[in-house]
Amino acid sequence: MTVQVWTYILVAITFSLYIGIAFATRVRDTRSFYIAGQGIPPLWNGMAIAADWMSAASFLSVTGLIAFMGYDGAVYLMGWTGGYVLLALLIAPFLRRFGKFTVPDFVGDRYGSQALRALAALTAILISFVYVAGQMRGVGVVFSRFLNVDITTGVLIGVGIVFLYAVMSGMKGITWTQVTQYVVLILAFLIPAAAISLQLSGNPIPQLGFLNIVGDLNTLQQELGFSAYTSQTKTTTDIFAITMALMVGTAGLPHVITRFYTTPTVQGARTSAIYAIVFISLLYTTAPALAVFAKTNLINSLENTPYASAPAWFKNWERTKLVVFNDKNGDGKMQYTKGDAFLKTASGAQDFAAPNPANTNELYIDPDIIVLATPEVAGLSPFLIALVAAGGLAAALSTASGLLITVSGAVAHDIYYKLINPNATEGARLLAGRLTVAVAAVAAGYFGINPPGFVAQVVALAFGLAASSFFPLLVLGIFDKRMNWQGAMAGLLLGLGFTLVYIINFTPSLGGRGTPDSLFLGISTQGIGTVGMLINFAVAFAVSRLTPAPSPRVQDLVESVRYPSGVSVAAQGH
Repeated sequence: MTVQVWTYILVAITFSLYIGIAFATRVRDTRSFYIAGQGIPPLWNGMAIAADWMSAASFLSVTGLIAFMGYDGAVYLMGWTGGYVLLALLIAPFLRRFGKFTVPDFVGDRYGSQALRALAALTAILISFVYVAGQMRGVGVVFSRFLNVDITTGVLIGVGIVFLYAVMSGMKGITWTQVTQYVVLILAFLIPAAAISLQLSGNPIPQLGFLNIVGDLNTLQQELGFSAYTSQTKTTTDIFAITMALMVGTAGLPHVITRFYTTPTVQGARTSAIYAIVFISLLYTTAPALAVFAKTNLINSLENTPYASAPAWFKNWERTKLVVFNDKNGDGKMQYTKGDAFLKTASGAQDFAAPNPANTNELYIDPDIIVLATPEVAGLSPFLIALVAAGGLAAALSTASGLLITVSGAVAHDIYYKLINPNATEGARLLAGRLTVAVAAVAAGYFGINPPGFVAQVVALAFGLAASSFFPLLVLGIFDKRMNWQGAMAGLLLGLGFTLVYIINFTPSLGGRGTPDSLFLGISTQGIGTVGMLINFAVAFAVSRLTPAPSPRVQDLVESVRYPSGVSVAAQGH
């Protein structure tokens, strides 16, 4: 059977499974809708966390970024993996002990401020929408190639599926769907990686096989005018800033934190984090190896190859415009060298017809296709190629569903129920949650069709926003009894405001006019969340010491979150 037939079969089977699970676990109360009734065992919760975490950015884009960035791309792996350690030690167990539905719930009660609760809810919505844009684009990329539809249609299909099972079963169904999606995505990532490793290096273990290949890739790249694959091109300051922003941003992402509310006990939350790190490491330790294999195969299969005899995989992807050849010198051969293959128009779009005399590169390859295209480049079986497509969809949909529940919680629970209508019935609250998911799904589709960059880069912006907002807010709320709402509010506004303005200013697709030479200390938009975090901490600490201390009740609440003897106090008012 062909790749397309296998893709239809696997997508039909997995989508039917996801919807079937949602139907079997449909909910009728808000506790199940938002936190799965706090009945998920740690092992399965850890697997669901891993699926929620290993989004389209992890599955599709990280390998592509490492393939094209080389050493510099390792910041994504270091930052995202290290963030889970921070999350497990500093935040997750304490918020689970608090025993509420959402992160803004903790913020509102801990700081005794409804205004801060509302601001936290709006921040959660902002972060979630930036993050979900990357997931929806990932869905569109998969569908555009393997089901022969354009990216817009692919995004709309993905939105429809996520909406269906998120509305029907909430967090309870999403959890068990994510467990299934983890199995699909990890098999889809590891099996082709092992096959390609055996093919290129003679060793089926990718983490060992790539050691035999990376030296050859260094030579290949230098022959084509690139720097060595293992050389550092970003400044050390920028690498540190990006790594730190991704790390603390991980610990501050509201949709990830919410997953720790779903376990029966505080110990279960901590154990879930440990399981999640193990499950995540299976993919993250394989990604650098697959990146080396992918880049090697790409160069060997395309460089100086006549366009008329381009391999079938190239022609397949060329139809999606995610791989394009621009014959600058008219010799009919594909030259892959350092530089942009195309000029940029005034709007920032690529002009595929315009020659670029500044360099000789004739190939444009979107980093987001690397994982999906590599099995085809390596000549693997149609079944394995289709399996990777199913895995990419599982990764994107698993995270998108968690993000929609986060948006729903922020709007329907934190704003509607807590601030607007505290007397709302259980049925009204559940209806509000489901309606919010519907609206959020439509908005997610729009941002997926019009994202401000590659999947992992879009997602990295969400981490910067989380790093400069929620991480300081939560850490200070847990460990500093003297921190009051005035300090927290000032820190959040200035830290997040600085980060958001900086990102917009240096992102052309968002209308920014900043140039690389005017970056603050040479720190890119992916790393500026670190500076925003420091501003947040400094401002919050200073303002809190110049304003009245929190009430004794709030200080007792902080004690109850940090020590087991105070659990009953933290749970009051649930």
